[in-house]
Amino acid sequence: MINATVPFFQKNGVESARLNIEHLLAQVLKKKRMDLYLEFDRPLGEKELEPLRELVKRRANGEPLQHLLGTVEFYGREFLSDQRALIPRPETEQLVEFILEKKAELAQGQLVDVGTGSGIIALTLAAELPEATVQAVDVSPDALALAKANAEKLQLAGCVTFHEGDLLEPVHGPLNLIAANLPYIAPATLPTLAREVQFDPRLALDGGGKLGELVILRLLDQAPAKLASGGWLALEIGHDQADYFVAELQKRNYNQVHSRRDYQGVARFIFATYG
Repeated sequence: MINATVPFFQKNGVESARLNIEHLLAQVLKKKRMDLYLEFDRPLGEKELEPLRELVKRRANGEPLQHLLGTVEFYGREFLSDQRALIPRPETEQLVEFILEKKAELAQGQLVDVGTGSGIIALTLAAELPEATVQAVDVSPDALALAKANAEKLQLAGCVTFHEGDLLEPVHGPLNLIAANLPYIAPATLPTLAREVQFDPRLALDGGGKLGELVILRLLDQAPAKLASGGWLALEIGHDQADYFVAELQKRNYNQVHSRRDYQGVARFIFATYG
């Protein structure tokens, strides 16, 4: 089944075709992917082939592998993943790595993840900084339900306070960290995104305006009133937005404004303090 599916996936534009079918087969057989090689020649019965064919069809049509598996790994932990929130990207994992470089000053701080989605940033920070106070905010009740399910799954339900609301409105300061991976894609660009990305909620993608800048600009305006003196703002942004947002932060009198690059060398993150 694996060898037969690989060219089918390749023909339908599925990247990492072999890895995809291995994950789907492991899902159907309820095994770890690496364990498949211990039974490589085992024939599949119709009871197993029927659900596998359906998953293969959906993946060939562009449905994300993470949705089909129902989980995604992030910072060494397994999170639930479905259509209610943005699928976590490796870049966001790197944002968390950069934040945790400030572990000493954030260890007992007040931290908030704005636009939490599936809860990956908030829950990872809660796990890595157990003495910190962590809040998470999202405007989407569906996303919050997923984030809370992840908190239960990871046994972190009592470690993060979840708020439904717009950006920082439901959050009380002073905050030592505001972390955010907010929508930053221009509305005109949305139809051109990869078909897998089209399965993410539009609410999690559309940043508004000509550049996709409007949601983040509103956060920049709200943050000074909520940040503790010297508190950090940490943002993930679009691949071509660093210069724009650095200038906007400087215009609003933020301090220590600087961008950091992702694994591809793209200026993907912005850090700044206030006060």
